Amino acid sequence: MPNIFKSLFFQVVVALALGIGLGMAHPDTALQMKPLGDGFIKLIKMLVPVIVFCVVVHGISAAGDLSKVGRVGIRALLYFEIVTTVALVFGIALAYYFQPGAGMNIDPATLDAKALSGFSQTAAQVAGGGVSEFLMKLIPGTIVGAFSSGDVLQVLIVSIMFGCAVSLCGERARPVVDFIERVNEIIFKMMNFVVRLAPIGVFGAIAFTVGKYGIGSLKQLGGLVGLFYLAVVLFVVVVLGSIMRLSGFSLFKLLAYLREELMIVLGTAAGDSVLPQTMRKLELLGIKRSTVGLVIPTGYSFNLDAFSIYLTLAAVFIAQATNTPLALGDLLAILGVALLTSKGAHGVPGSAIVVLAATLSAIPAIPAIGLVLILSVDWFIGIARALGNYVGNCVATVVVAAWEGDLDRARAHLILDGEIDPQTLQAEPHGATAPVAGLQTL
Repeated sequence: MPNIFKSLFFQVVVALALGIGLGMAHPDTALQMKPLGDGFIKLIKMLVPVIVFCVVVHGISAAGDLSKVGRVGIRALLYFEIVTTVALVFGIALAYYFQPGAGMNIDPATLDAKALSGFSQTAAQVAGGGVSEFLMKLIPGTIVGAFSSGDVLQVLIVSIMFGCAVSLCGERARPVVDFIERVNEIIFKMMNFVVRLAPIGVFGAIAFTVGKYGIGSLKQLGGLVGLFYLAVVLFVVVVLGSIMRLSGFSLFKLLAYLREELMIVLGTAAGDSVLPQTMRKLELLGIKRSTVGLVIPTGYSFNLDAFSIYLTLAAVFIAQATNTPLALGDLLAILGVALLTSKGAHGVPGSAIVVLAATLSAIPAIPAIGLVLILSVDWFIGIARALGNYVGNCVATVVVAAWEGDLDRARAHLILDGEIDPQTLQAEPHGATAPVAGLQTL
């Protein structure tokens, strides 16, 4: 029994309950808890760029063969494009089937444009320039600038270039690789300190939200919120579950393995908060470090499954709420634009509303002012977005690793079945995985 009190999962659950209780009982006090949640997220984001750099560089150098690195990257991007396209179509299909905005009869002229003033300029930057502008944004102004901006995609570009250069230098670069590995170990120790603060961060974030919006906030636009949660659940269970089954694994066992991380994402509505420990747990599961180091950071920008559902579902919802008819060409435009704007959204401040605004700005038929309807419930929608994106990236890593042959299946099944405790295992350096006693008999 004492062990349960030391469990991070148990502590986060208690923090969630206490935060909701404080928000309901003392809303004014709960509003003062916001810095706890914000501070926790800032601590995580402070370390993420360095962790991504160290993991990706070490992973590429450990892979040795750059053709293998390129093959893993291409397969990952192919998987991302296929699954996110399915997610985009899924969002449109559900919106048309359930008609969440039908009957609202909102006149766009009556909506308050001031509520969107903070997003307009950023949305224009996201939408402007098309593909060429998007590609240019991947390149940081300086190497240091990539880390200071906190844009994971820019850090990834620098990391891949550095890792490839290190690999080509061979043994002469071995001291650099060893140094990066030691830095990585130190940063992970720092991250462990921060992760232990997760219950405090979750408590602050939940208390503030309930205190500000009230526990009954979901009544406003409840149909859209409920439909989005249903969409994410269906996509995860049906689509991602089927993909996992085809790869020879159970989605639900993977979710149970990642239950602590899922609870933290639930409380903070941010996938960044668990990126480092997720990468570590996937390595312990038997996936090579080089594959984890490439797929997870890339997925945070290119594999936003729940975010993709949100873009198309919200766009059609606004059209329905404002009685805006959509032709087939408009729907195809939504799909085409969303395929571009959804990529790299992770590095955009207030990404959900900003990227949705950028998407709508390219589709004149839908009044962009309709975004005001979604602002009040965006945080609640953001919880499901973060959870869906997180699960999608974990599934992608398992699938790509299985596809590439970089997954120790016997080890993974033993861990997911609960037959061995991953905490007793260590991930070997240079991308291998430590042997597990008894595997030779399987």
